Amino acid sequence: MSGSGSCGHAELAELNSKIRAFVDERDWEQFHSPKNLAMALVVEAAELVEIFQWLTEKDSLNLDARKRQHVEEEIADVLIYLMRIADRLDIDLLAAADRKLNINHQKYPAAQVRGKSSKYSDYKS
Repeated sequence: MSGSGSCGHAELAELNSKIRAFVDERDWEQFHSPKNLAMALVVEAAELVEIFQWLTEKDSLNLDARKRQHVEEEIADVLIYLMRIADRLDIDLLAAADRKLNINHQKYPAAQVRGKSSKYSDYKS
């Protein structure tokens, strides 16, 4: 996996503090129910998908600078809304992701699924 590095609890906590401050400065907490935040997250995810709509697989890996910047902004929006939902429901994102990855290890044993894109229910008996 490529990327600029990992993000730990301290970095997520710092980002969460910045997001909370942004929300507080605008008195938006009143609008940030988990339901509303989940809907906003889906809208932002759809905006991310829209960028890739109609691109070939190859083109989706070779974005020009303008499209790459747009992708970065939409990914950031998705992350911000995801963090807001987790914050409102007091969910530790890193711990939840770690637990889910452990579940996925069980659902998708490497020896059984290597090179396959099938859902786990397609090969589980």
